Amino acid sequence: MPKGGGVLMQACLQSPNQPRGMSALESDFQLNSHLSTLANIHKIYHTLNRLNLTEDVGQDEHQTGNLRSCSSSDCFNKTMPPRKKRRPASSDDLLAKKSRHDGMYKKYDSSRIKAEDEAFSSKRCLEWFYEYAGTDDIVGPEGMEKFCEDIGVEPENVVMLVLAWKLDAQNMGYFTLQEWLKGMTSLQCDATEKLRNTLDYLRSLLNEPTNFKLIYRYAFDFAREKDQRSLDMNTAKCMLGLLLGKTWPLFPVFHQFLEV
Repeated sequence: MPKGGGVLMQACLQSPNQPRGMSALESDFQLNSHLSTLANIHKIYHTLNRLNLTEDVGQDEHQTGNLRSCSSSDCFNKTMPPRKKRRPASSDDLLAKKSRHDGMYKKYDSSRIKAEDEAFSSKRCLEWFYEYAGTDDIVGPEGMEKFCEDIGVEPENVVMLVLAWKLDAQNMGYFTLQEWLKGMTSLQCDATEKLRNTLDYLRSLLNEPTNFKLIYRYAFDFAREKDQRSLDMNTAKCMLGLLLGKTWPLFPVFHQFLEV
């Protein structure tokens, strides 16, 4: 260090009250004492800084820990409502559930069976035909009598004539397999009960002029013998009685005329 600088430092560190005649040894001692004091102050300053830094770091870690804990499942559970534990089903609950399921299945099954019964079935119609047909695949006089008995009408009832017209039967008192399947399919009847429910509809066809004319013309060919061009008197009176007896007011007079 330059000499002038040392003197200046000594002058700065010298106490204002120091006498000018103090020796060099005493000046060095005071200088060392001041330097030691400054060093101790510097150490204390750094120690305090480190203590403050440690405290700040501790506070930061504490805050970070709080944030981590808030992002954990515990903090999530605090913000979200707790889930209720599902109560185990008792035997009564299981029986009630099974009963509801069985009831729903039975209802569906009965609806399905009802729909299947209501739908027309060619197989069922064929089985129905063979209840009355003989070995020759024809419903003859005996089968026709049983058939009329099952559907609840007399063979001489006019509705049987209308039914024969719907089946396009070619011979009175006989139904072939082809006639049966074709006619019953058009009527959507494959069982006795369905045909019973259709009888009123068949009777109503006589009230329509167009259908009545068609049935009247059909009755002539249906009743006459194939080798004859006209009906015999008894057959004609029976057919006229079926078709006109209840609808034509002058039929009694006309019938009396035929008897003469």
